[in-house]
Amino acid sequence: MDQLEIIAETIRAEFEQVHAARDLAYTRSRKLISLCARSIRAVHREEWDTAVDLIAQARQATEEMVAGVEGYPQLYHAGYTQDAIKEYVEANLTYALVRGRPLPTAAELGAGYPAWLNGLAEAATELRRRILDIIRHGHSQEAERLLGDMDNIYSILVTFDFNDSITGGLRRRTDTVRAVLERTRGDVTTSLRQAELEQALAALERKLEEG
Repeated sequence: MDQLEIIAETIRAEFEQVHAARDLAYTRSRKLISLCARSIRAVHREEWDTAVDLIAQARQATEEMVAGVEGYPQLYHAGYTQDAIKEYVEANLTYALVRGRPLPTAAELGAGYPAWLNGLAEAATELRRRILDIIRHGHSQEAERLLGDMDNIYSILVTFDFNDSITGGLRRRTDTVRAVLERTRGDVTTSLRQAELEQALAALERKLEEG
């Protein structure tokens, strides 16, 4: 029985370490998600310096979270950890897409491929809000550029026809991108038609005044 107690204590000590690492990772994941949400909000408000600063803080928070679960694969692959990494990817890609910058790769962000692809999908849906903000002030080429980016992203995502256990649930997010893309395309088309009509009316008004 002494041997059994020694084995049990060894296992218990290991579980206590995992439990402590889990609690810390969960706390850090919530902090990371908050930073990412704030950075995306700053992007939509065109507060570029604030967005960059928050993304930098998010990078540090991501590194701390991942370092804290090093040696515990079950914690690294846990839902809350991967969701937080996905949010970090989304924040970076949203900033890059809106600013017209090159997209940082999964390796550059320290993310696995599933988290990167799912972050890309959510960044694509964020473009709808940006496009709507633009066309509220009149149709522009920038709205069409972002719509083109959404379309390209969907065209890529739909090619990853793998089981959700491999992609981390990418299929559902790809379906969401498709629905958002269709609605946004309709909004941009309506905006374009309205802009064309306004131009035609203005041209007609000028012609009547000249006549």
